[in-house]
Amino acid sequence: MTTMPRHFLPVAVALAAFVFTGCAMTDASMKALAPVPPVHQAERFDAASPHARRHERSAADLCEAARRALMSQGYVLTRNDRAVLVGRKYFQPEKERHVELQLQVTCVAEGADDRAGSVYVTAWEDQYVVKKSGTSSSLGVSALGSISLPIGGSEESLVKVGVATVRDPGFYERFHQLLVRQLQTAR
Repeated sequence: MTTMPRHFLPVAVALAAFVFTGCAMTDASMKALAPVPPVHQAERFDAASPHARRHERSAADLCEAARRALMSQGYVLTRNDRAVLVGRKYFQPEKERHVELQLQVTCVAEGADDRAGSVYVTAWEDQYVVKKSGTSSSLGVSALGSISLPIGGSEESLVKVGVATVRDPGFYERFHQLLVRQLQTAR
């Protein structure tokens, strides 16, 4: 019987631990390591879209109704011109999490007489978290150099952690219904 030299023992233990860890990986951890398919592969470019609606009103009437719809729901307009509106609304669903919801509405005339138009709306959410960072102060002493001392305070700042287009058709349906109500009250 041959014996293993002592310096091979730690290597053998590490190798055994590595093999057992690999065997113990769950399906979830294996999926986490699998390559994620590109997002554009899920994009369908369907003819029927919750983002677009055609109306028998001028583009100017449509944009005015969209402006009133956004303002009636507490959105702050950050862009308000003849064809494009951008509204922004802020939420704080949790103490350490903030969400900014933005909508962009584009009004396009259909035909030369502008008796009909289409409204295109897209919404997206910017996600933020509160990040805390400690503060420190430096003291320069010529003989010793610079000394940094931590101070008990901390600064908080919002850090953007993600942005995603709102894909819920129900969200857009509710917007279009409010737009139609605004068009009816404008008549």
